[in-house]
Amino acid sequence: MTGFFSSASALTVAICLSAPAFSQSVPAAENGLADLVVTATKTKQNMQDVPLAIMAMGDKALQQMHIQNFDDYVSNLANVRSGGRGPGQNEIYIRGLTTDGAAVYLAGANGSFPNVALYLDEQPVTIPGRNLDVYITDMERIEVLPGPQGTLFGDSSQAGTVRLITNKPQLGKFDASLTGTVSFTKHGEMSNSLEGFVNVPVTDRLAVRATFYNDNRGGYIDNVRGIFTPDRDIINANAGAEVLPEGTTFESADNAALVQDNFNDAVYQGARFSAKYEIDSDWSVLVQHMRQKLDADGVFDYDPTVGDLEVNRFFPDYLDDEFSQTSATIEGRLGALDIIYTGSYLDREVEQSVDYTGYNNSGAYIAFYTCRYDGVRTCLTPVKGFQGVQTNKRFTNELRVSSPQEERFRFTAGAYYDWLKIETQDNFLYMATTDLGFVSRPPLPDARSINDDVRETPITFFNDITRKNEQIALFGEATFDIVPDLVAITGGLRYYDLKLDFYGSSNFGTQDPDVLGGNNFDVTFGENGGPRHQRDVIPKITLTVTPNRDLLFYGTYSEGYRPGGFNRAGGTQARASGAFPDFVIPVFYKSDNVNNWELGFKTTLFDNRLRFNGAFYYIEWNNIQVSRFDPANISILTFIDNAANGEIKGFEGDFEFAATPELIISGALSYNDAKLTDTSSNVITLAPVGSQLPLTPKFQANLRARYTRALSNDVDGFIQMGGRYASTSHSSLVAEERRKQDSYAIFDASLGATYQSWQAELYVQNLTDERAELFYNTQDDIPRITTNRPQTIGLRVSYRY
Repeated sequence: MTGFFSSASALTVAICLSAPAFSQSVPAAENGLADLVVTATKTKQNMQDVPLAIMAMGDKALQQMHIQNFDDYVSNLANVRSGGRGPGQNEIYIRGLTTDGAAVYLAGANGSFPNVALYLDEQPVTIPGRNLDVYITDMERIEVLPGPQGTLFGDSSQAGTVRLITNKPQLGKFDASLTGTVSFTKHGEMSNSLEGFVNVPVTDRLAVRATFYNDNRGGYIDNVRGIFTPDRDIINANAGAEVLPEGTTFESADNAALVQDNFNDAVYQGARFSAKYEIDSDWSVLVQHMRQKLDADGVFDYDPTVGDLEVNRFFPDYLDDEFSQTSATIEGRLGALDIIYTGSYLDREVEQSVDYTGYNNSGAYIAFYTCRYDGVRTCLTPVKGFQGVQTNKRFTNELRVSSPQEERFRFTAGAYYDWLKIETQDNFLYMATTDLGFVSRPPLPDARSINDDVRETPITFFNDITRKNEQIALFGEATFDIVPDLVAITGGLRYYDLKLDFYGSSNFGTQDPDVLGGNNFDVTFGENGGPRHQRDVIPKITLTVTPNRDLLFYGTYSEGYRPGGFNRAGGTQARASGAFPDFVIPVFYKSDNVNNWELGFKTTLFDNRLRFNGAFYYIEWNNIQVSRFDPANISILTFIDNAANGEIKGFEGDFEFAATPELIISGALSYNDAKLTDTSSNVITLAPVGSQLPLTPKFQANLRARYTRALSNDVDGFIQMGGRYASTSHSSLVAEERRKQDSYAIFDASLGATYQSWQAELYVQNLTDERAELFYNTQDDIPRITTNRPQTIGLRVSYRY
């Protein structure tokens, strides 16, 4: 046994040091690779037969790579990035189409929709700034579809689509599994998880499946003792005429009561229940219900000026994120046609508290909310915080029809309805205002409100805002074999009619009960407000050449878009002291869109032992939506502008190689030359034309090798090593926020054995304890870096009945 592991280690270390890790499937035969069936075109096909770039991780790969949450699967995809600040607070980026996002606590009120659509089974669950962080257990596969997917998947599939596809009940088969994990993180706390599923065939035609999980992730960032005192010079620089004279005294904030080691814990708890009933040989019904609760404390980005994995926080930080999803799918046949109806309802509520004390050194009116103006100027406690509640409700329905895929002419067509409602109540607490005589107040009286209750001081500013999207779409793709088995052409169209609405109020605290400061958006937007319609047709055309069953080449032109939206600060004029005194923020920002030209190939070589797929692409990105936080010049602070154009020239590729029956090697890489080509903003000072788009390394790669060998008649041993690499990137498109993010390489390793129905595995993640700079941000007005989890050693034991 010692000889086995030593020889395998030498081989896999040599492989992994050349680059870094992706997905792999299990061998289908002694020397071959398994086929992976995907539904990227909304019909079931072998991945190698689809003229579309697809990155897919099957259930075996998800288990082998310890994929459990959002960060895990995004970090293992070579052309996918994320920008965010912890569990439930992330956005996905593909092929370098990245921009600055609004701070998460304002994403509901004034955040762009993401340009990558995230699906849970058949339902889009995309939300500004808060993509659903679904725990990855009992998943059939994860599909990543790079490039615009507008014809089949609609809005927000501008840069691509990520699909989380759960395992469904299996008829006629009992199956069950239980997995427990315990791990220790360097510089942090212990973690543990327990997850499992059971599949029960109730009758020959009815099966039910239940999945459950409980994952406790220990923290690794410390909130250390610190003192915060506002800077008079910075306050005066932002305040214009409202300056604080020499001799002004300042109280300081002391976080002694909140000091805690490893305070960023996260707990995922949830369950999924599904039932499938086969009505007859042609028709079946599937019903599924899922619930999840995510609780996270602390923050997941650290302040390098304080120390490694350390911060100073003066107001409690926590996140409670709960959702439920109920769906129904009916599948059947009418003659030669396949019919599928699917409907889903998502209900999500997020409560969050964030330290906002850093705003003292950036806000334009801080002195008014913090200091006394009678006699000697005295500035009271600078502690400030955010507490918000956001609810998302989404109801989607889709009916589609597909003709037999083996016919020379084949098609998929459908109709789609989507209703989305975001309600956000954002409370900003300025703790000094109670002593300064500010009064409690309700929302503006004529505004349509979620909550009419009085907000008690020290709540000094609050949003009570509702956003609605309602969409009807017709879509279809059709393929015709120009030369059977050799040349085919595919055309796709999607017509959509999207209605956008935005109402409610933003409210400012005052010291006079008769003065109601703020904005009623039905009034301030005037004739520019109210529901707005966005209608368009999204095309796609693909030419496919298949010289033989092992080679496929394709060329594609496709388009994608994400919706426009309302600016909460719409109609506000920049302050005269600012750099753009004549600029008025538009009420409505437009949709941005991409045009994509792509040449791709898929190859299966050496008797199905090697798969190598790739794509070259050129993308034009027009009217890029850029979020701007500008407290010095804009009184309502955050707004979005169609501020720029960009282009991306790139390549992505992945391979999987069965080197021997025992050794599987897989990897992926991407290169993106993503540049800013033009700026058109009237108020946002962007990086110079030619600059690299943010959060986009020019080069990313990963590699993984897994060696399995029989140790006895009943025991198989395995060893796995892998890693991933990303070159340098930049944090922002906005010039003053832009910072270089260093390159990094992260390596993982594991070894274990299986005995009959048991498997035990010892693993190490982040072998070298690398501190990757994943997302540099100033969203709390203090620069911080989101990083990966430090070196983690764990033991995983599972039993499969």
